[in-house]
Amino acid sequence: MTEHLPGAHMREELTSQPDTWARAADLRDAQALLPASGARVAVVGCGTSWFMAQSYAFLRETAGQGETDAFAASESFTDRGYDAVVALTRSGTTTEVLELVERLSGRVRTIGVIGDETSPLVSLVDDAVLLPFADEKSVVQTRFATTALALFRASLGEDLTGAIDDAAAVLAAEYDDELRDAEQYSFLGRGWTVGLAHEAALKMRESSQSWTESYPSMEYRHGPIAIAAPGRVTWQFGEAPEGLAAQVDATGARFVQHPIDPLADLVRLHRVALDRAVARGLDPDQPRNLTRSVILDA
Repeated sequence: MTEHLPGAHMREELTSQPDTWARAADLRDAQALLPASGARVAVVGCGTSWFMAQSYAFLRETAGQGETDAFAASESFTDRGYDAVVALTRSGTTTEVLELVERLSGRVRTIGVIGDETSPLVSLVDDAVLLPFADEKSVVQTRFATTALALFRASLGEDLTGAIDDAAAVLAAEYDDELRDAEQYSFLGRGWTVGLAHEAALKMRESSQSWTESYPSMEYRHGPIAIAAPGRVTWQFGEAPEGLAAQVDATGARFVQHPIDPLADLVRLHRVALDRAVARGLDPDQPRNLTRSVILDA
């Protein structure tokens, strides 16, 4: 039996992202199952999927496609006259998502975006968008989440060529040991990248048990910047508010911002999280206290 190297699954999966994004961008029939322009929509998920839901909701609404809300599945308000509810889940077995879809059956159209095509959610939703090529063995998600967001972006008419090229360049770049070895990380975003910031913080915590925080960029100056100090990192996804870089630099912390597609910058974070975990003797394929899917006892 071949010995499992720490993070081997995560490494293979995160490096496959340019290819899985390209496949998702070509899934026109699957994209057509998503809510049509003008529909009032809620997007739900748990953990990583909730953060991707936040990004999709912002992109869809600002694209003029219709009012779009994002909720954690356990905290959702779905009795608001929605035309459809999109449930995003890698495993299709998460308790909160299954219970929510069952409650909505016959009342609101449900669309599942699912990694495991054998999961129970497939038969519960009205329409299933299946992404088995993006499913993962690692407990820590990388490619399923970003591939789902790539699918959403393509469905809104975005050309993902630049994002795919940027991700490939990130994967080919030299490693940044200083970024890997920081004491603390604060991740920031604006608009649709707020969800990416929250996901980056979660990914680093899950993978390497690190101290991370995340905020909308403009909110960072309302208190959280107090944590910035030498040896710490403030990482902006996408365009930063004017003057923020200089304010962070003045604290002695490192301000990180890359002029690439923000989703590709999340791939960079995946690399940093994996390298940090392995350097600490951890295995992000089997992180502490976590399982692939949260299934609650009845």
